[in-house]
Amino acid sequence: MNKNRIRLAIQKSGRLSYDSQNLLKSCGVKVNLQKSSLIAFAENMPIDVMLVRDDDIPGLIMDGVVELGIIGLNVLEEKRLTRLFSEETVSYAILQNLDFGICRLSLSVPFDMKYSGILCLKNSRIATSYPNLLKRYFDKKNIPFKPFVLNGSVEVAYNSGLSDAICDLVSTGATLEANGLREVETIYNSRACLISREEKYMIPEKRHFIKKLLNRIQGVIKARESKYIMLHIEKSKLNKVTDLLKGAERPTILELFGNPDKVALHMVSSEIIFWETMEQLKSLGASSILVLPIEKMME
Repeated sequence: MNKNRIRLAIQKSGRLSYDSQNLLKSCGVKVNLQKSSLIAFAENMPIDVMLVRDDDIPGLIMDGVVELGIIGLNVLEEKRLTRLFSEETVSYAILQNLDFGICRLSLSVPFDMKYSGILCLKNSRIATSYPNLLKRYFDKKNIPFKPFVLNGSVEVAYNSGLSDAICDLVSTGATLEANGLREVETIYNSRACLISREEKYMIPEKRHFIKKLLNRIQGVIKARESKYIMLHIEKSKLNKVTDLLKGAERPTILELFGNPDKVALHMVSSEIIFWETMEQLKSLGASSILVLPIEKMME
């Protein structure tokens, strides 16, 4: 194995797998990922991508097996607490929070339960895949409870008579509703993140390349969050337009040929542009309004 190549661990299958692969593709990493393979080698960059279980990724980073990993903050924090309790090494750095895998770890109870606060769950049996995060939350409130650890299918625990409530990840809440449950408390807010070994453990060549890859990832995220705006507007209305559009940089203003009172405005907006925003621009007298996606961006 080439010691100068970067090993990057991503989820083999599940919530973050597709988005992680899409991020690498957007960053120009050419790699043929097959679910049947444990590892794939990038053609154009010194990156070896490892496809593994998500809860193995923090350990691979902390034990120095790989340099980079894409993982949910919830899994990372649960593993950190597990290793602290067992007095194992906890060593990593969060390089970048990503724009996918956004969810929350929440307590949910049956629809028909009269819930007035967390004390309602005192001494309750709670099913979860995140016992350490759940314990930390209840310990801070000094409320006893009975954990019941399940790996997957936590929603069915109540209907099966295995628990009084559950603590699981929630994105839309549709799965909870389908199982007769409602969300009552948020334990932990999560999203995907890029993590790495501590810099002191890596050779300079790897540190240099990771910085380059990180710049690309940040550029992809910035492009996804931004839109390129073009419109025509009277010079006297420019300040009102720029107040409405929060730009990453000051706009480019071009005088229109044959009409000295109007200009063309070009700018990158970091705000999400809805129809309502376009209607507000129209009401200010703007015309020829174009809102375009940005494929790549680097500041």
